[in-house]
Formats: sequence, C-alpha cells, structure tokens
Amino acid sequence: MCRSPGHDLLAITEAWWDSSYDWHAALDGYRLFRKDRQTTRGGGVALYVREQLECIELCLGADEEQIESLWVRIREQPHMGDVIVDVYYRPPDQEEEVDEAFYKQLQAASQSQALVLMGDLNHPDISWQHHTARHMQSRRFLESIDDNFLMQVVEEPTRKGTLLDLVLTNKEGQVDDVKVGGSLGCSDHEMVEFRILHGGSRTISRIKILDFRRANFGLFKELLGGMPWVQALEGRGSKRAGCCLNVTSSMLRISAPRNLEKEAGDQHG
Repeated sequence: MCRSPGHDLLAITEAWWDSSYDWHAALDGYRLFRKDRQTTRGGGVALYVREQLECIELCLGADEEQIESLWVRIREQPHMGDVIVDVYYRPPDQEEEVDEAFYKQLQAASQSQALVLMGDLNHPDISWQHHTARHMQSRRFLESIDDNFLMQVVEEPTRKGTLLDLVLTNKEGQVDDVKVGGSLGCSDHEMVEFRILHGGSRTISRIKILDFRRANFGLFKELLGGMPWVQALEGRGSKRAGCCLNVTSSMLRISAPRNLEKEAGDQHG
C-alpha cells in the first residue's frame, strides 16, 4: 500500500489480512481499524483514519463476528456534528441471515445525522438506474436502503464493467466529487475516491410511496405466476409468511413507480 497525501480516510475491502500482517499494516500518520476474517482465508476490511481526526469504533449489536463490517464514528468540530463511516465487504455467497444481521446494524446507524457506507457489496444484478434487481437478496438490499433513506452515489462500473463497489449516504450533498479509476496493488477493482462534505449541506428526508394508479398489474401478475413458490418456501418453516411478504413487496416495487410524498430539510453549519 502506498500513502495517498491529502486523504483523511483510506478504506480497504477484501484485505486478506491475518496476524502475519501486523508488522507492516501500519501507515504513518493514520490510525488503523481492521476486521480480519476468522474462519477462512480472504475477505476482511480495514479503515485508516488520519491521526488528527478524533474517532472511535462502534458496536452496533449482536452477530458482529460473522459480518465483515467496520463502523467508526468520526468526531467533527462542535458546530458540524459527527459522521459515522462504515466499510463493508459482502461475499457473493453470503447467507440471508447474515444480510439481515447487517441490515439491523444499518438501521441503528441510520439514526445518525450523517452516515457514509462504502464497500464491495456484490450485488451485480442491481440496475441503479431503474432501482430494480433480479435476485431476491439484491431486492431485499434495495428495500433496506429505501427504508433507511440512503442514496447510492457511484455511477461508473468498478470491476470488469460491473458496479460492485458502492458509496451510500443518508444526507443530501454529504458526498461529492466521486471518481472511479486506478487500482490498489494487485486488486482487479477500480478505486473509488470522493469527498465527504461538512457544513452548509442540507439534510433531506424523503418518503416515497408506490403509485398504484400507474402500476403495471400485468407485470405484477406475471411475476407472481413465474415465482417458484414451492422451492422458495421450502425449509422456511415459520418464516414462510415473512418470506411471502418480502417477495410480494419486491414485486410491487418493480411493478409500481414511486412518488415523493414528503420532503423536509434543515440547514446545518
């Protein structure tokens, strides 16, 4: 790793670190937070924070060991407030239970005034232009970021023509000047650089509702009929009702456009 002057935060996903990397993982002028994968090789996340910034790692609930995620609160000047930063690696084969554990953490963190989530989330089937996805777990992810009023700001592909590495924030204008390009070491992912802005930005709260007057009920019927319900519900037991509700909700989101119902904001700094 080479030092990049002027950067306050440096985030790494799929670090592949273990205890043998302790002696050369340090970077002059930065404080290191890291979470190595404990069970198998690979994975892991790390976050370097410039020493001049006051920061603390957060614990956001149970099941943290199985989630490759780091939550760090960056303390700003008194009149600017704090920023919570998360670095997250989601393996392509991650189980739904781990996804749900992460969504609980995300819900807790989203209560903050300013949140920036970044990482490799491995949802290549998501169309960010249309806010749709083919796979159930990706649709559940879209549902989670909607529920927590997050916006995704990376627009260019980050690995072999696919957008895998995301930056999400819960504050309008919080993230700016997003650039994709170059790579770190032997990684086959493009680096994502951006600025986290502070005073003078406007916090926006949006509530979007489905517009059933313009819904494509033919598409909804087709999606319902094409769903392999027997296979989808097999082994779910008492969770069948919740699974049916999640799937049906995802189909409604695809079939009906969303309208902005409410918008409110306040000026900071």
